Amino acid sequence: QVQLVESGGGLVQAGGSLRLSCATSSDIFSKYPMGWFRQAPGKEREFVAAFSCGSSDTYAADSVKGRFTVSGDNAKNTVYLQMNNLQPEDTGVYYCVADPGCRRVTIAPTYWGQGTQVTVSS
Repeated sequence: QVQLVESGGGLVQAGGSLRLSCATSSDIFSKYPMGWFRQAPGKEREFVAAFSCGSSDTYAADSVKGRFTVSGDNAKNTVYLQMNNLQPEDTGVYYCVADPGCRRVTIAPTYWGQGTQVTVSS
């Protein structure tokens, strides 16, 4: 069973920062591409950022590029999403995701965490 456990959400003012964490098993962390999605109120879930397959390179959606960074800690089997210069439009539930497929992890991931709420006030 794949478990993805997020933490780190909360309430922050515009311009502030938050770091989300996603803990998983060593098997999943080492074998599956992992990333982040989010869902704003009244909107569909959208891709945020993920690792590239087979490398430590990462990529992000245009809406967060330059502000959000995904990283990982091999010793802790944990993926992070560092979010800087947060804006009200970044408000939503953020989900950690994983999938055996490199491309699918950015489109329709198989495995999802429970989500963590991020609220940005203006």
